[in-house]
Amino acid sequence: MIKVSGLRKAYGSVVAVDGVDLHVREGEIFGVLGRSGAGKSTLLRCVNLLERPTEGSVTVGGQELTALGERELRRARQGIGMIHQHFALLSSRTVAGNVAFPLEIMGVPRDERARRVEELLDLVGLAGKAGAYPAQLSGGQKQRVGIARALAGRPSVLLSDEATSALDPGTTQSILALLKRLNRDFGLTILLITHEMDVIKSVCDSAAIMSEGRIEEAGRIADLLARPGSRLTEELFPLPPAEPGSVTITFTGTYSGRADEPVVSQVVRKFDVDVNILGGALEDVAGVSAGRLRVRLTGEESDAALRYLRDRGLLVEVASR
Repeated sequence: MIKVSGLRKAYGSVVAVDGVDLHVREGEIFGVLGRSGAGKSTLLRCVNLLERPTEGSVTVGGQELTALGERELRRARQGIGMIHQHFALLSSRTVAGNVAFPLEIMGVPRDERARRVEELLDLVGLAGKAGAYPAQLSGGQKQRVGIARALAGRPSVLLSDEATSALDPGTTQSILALLKRLNRDFGLTILLITHEMDVIKSVCDSAAIMSEGRIEEAGRIADLLARPGSRLTEELFPLPPAEPGSVTITFTGTYSGRADEPVVSQVVRKFDVDVNILGGALEDVAGVSAGRLRVRLTGEESDAALRYLRDRGLLVEVASR
């Protein structure tokens, strides 16, 4: 649904995005994770050409946006909704007026606008707030207005620019649940940027890690968890530093058992080894339980125990001595 190729964006001598390739599949929620200044927001704004790339191409829904003139680009943008970090609502307009604004620009007749606004406010849980003004709303309600406005033109793609970073944890979860429901019920492709790992864990199917304008790694979360040396796995499951000879076991979607299965006990019973647990974590990631355990194995059958774990589909990494 979204294909970014060789994307570069420079502001004079400052390069904000440096040679990024990114593929987002239709109907998935794709998260771009990175610290402040990594280039995430610039990348997102290049996707709908609010920022025109210095080099490279952007294709959305099979249409190369970077090859379009201004009139064609405005038409193409109607299929791309955007949610902003600080809501970007018009303070002089009511909730209904904010949601109706893009429909006015598109020339939608008044009666049809009114029906669409009512439908959208009901969809995002604000049916009784049509006449309220932004100053009368909580942060979560403001973001729901922003989401309703982004959906006004029935887009196939939704871009989210740190949509939950200004919200408290409870409100964040409610907004993420709403995005997940929109993705599920309407097949929306969602590209979101965030600096919060909990956002990636809660709703994303795929993810990329961005640093200094570049993508360090990207792919389906299940695949990244199964990749040796994955930075995403390190971020998801922080463990004590790996000591020489220590063993890190990652429970991924390829594992033939359950993430909560007592694998350590099985190894101890089956092989003549002692297991010292150095650290571990278990999380629900992309709707699947996944975990990471760091241990030290001692005993004559240590190598056989490691082979047994790998044969079960576990990712087993041994720190070099």
